[in-house]
Amino acid sequence: MNKILEINDLKRLAKKKLPKMFYDYIDTGSYAGITYESNEEDFKKIKLKQRVGINIKNRDLSTYILGKKYALPLGLAPAGMGGMMYPNGEILVAQACSNMNIPYILSTMSICSIEQVAENSKNSFWFQLYVMKDKEFVKNIINRARNAKCGALVVTMDLPLLAQRHNDIRNGLSAPPKLGLNQIFQLIKKPEWCLKMIFAKNKTFGNILGHAKGVEDLASIVSWTNEQFDQELTWDYVKWIKKLWGGPIIIKGILDVDDAVKASNIGADGIIVSNHGGRQLDGTTSTILALNNISKKVGSNLEVYIDGGFRYGADLIKAKALGANAIFVGRPYLYGLSAKGSDGVKKIIEIFRKEADIALALCGETNINKLSKKNIL
Repeated sequence: MNKILEINDLKRLAKKKLPKMFYDYIDTGSYAGITYESNEEDFKKIKLKQRVGINIKNRDLSTYILGKKYALPLGLAPAGMGGMMYPNGEILVAQACSNMNIPYILSTMSICSIEQVAENSKNSFWFQLYVMKDKEFVKNIINRARNAKCGALVVTMDLPLLAQRHNDIRNGLSAPPKLGLNQIFQLIKKPEWCLKMIFAKNKTFGNILGHAKGVEDLASIVSWTNEQFDQELTWDYVKWIKKLWGGPIIIKGILDVDDAVKASNIGADGIIVSNHGGRQLDGTTSTILALNNISKKVGSNLEVYIDGGFRYGADLIKAKALGANAIFVGRPYLYGLSAKGSDGVKKIIEIFRKEADIALALCGETNINKLSKKNIL
């Protein structure tokens, strides 16, 4: 096999290894996929300023996020179904992040539960909360995250209802897979994946099964989840969550300056500039083009993070120059996880680190935290 040199190498390998339903789950946006494509393409509109004749030895890529020092201004974003990409996927991701000293955000829709990840990870991780109508479930899962000593609660605001992802419906996506003719045909084409997953303990949503009232099997998980996204999600609900949590809180799904101000006003510790990876509102702006106005407005009051479309280390440099405290990536590490398990996750972190380091140097800088718009043409 050819050497793995870039994120796209792991993407191609993931496609070879995963059943179609799970690869499409990673690599799909909502509706026409305009926002998903814009997240990647709009990085090309931003040009880095090359500088020469500067001593670029002794570069420093470390940064502080919520007061803790990390090796990179890079974290791994919440992504559902990690444990269907590779057995015990979320545990492997958390362990890789611990070993590489970067933050990890566990999804509500993870296959491995909060408790399982905490038991198998030496470092603290953050927990991402989907806000549900069932407040008892919300109270319970927040308490579970607190008991697991999660370092921050990430409240996702841009999913008060689920946008349609055509491929997920066509593929009959579920965890574990249903065994209709369509799904069986997909599975028999990927015997290596099937062999691994047969022996996997975790095959469905570990944070929901047995924790939500009336949810005892796959069918009830699907119906419960579809009914639970809360169309009445307001900032007052977030205030209630913040008080209940009592620790650092991050608001995810910010794309508008006014919403960033509202997050600041309720006392959020940080925001994630995000359009849900192009999986919700189709046709909205890319996150990288939204970043600078948001960071200028609220960056002195809270930490500003960003996700969406990051595929190269130079993308990290651009985001830092435009005001991001840290960058979170989702699809890249799912490609790595699907392709090579824990080693694949570590590989994507190494790729981003190496590419960002070289881009930083060629911009004539030695400290990633001192980048600004002066480094952008």
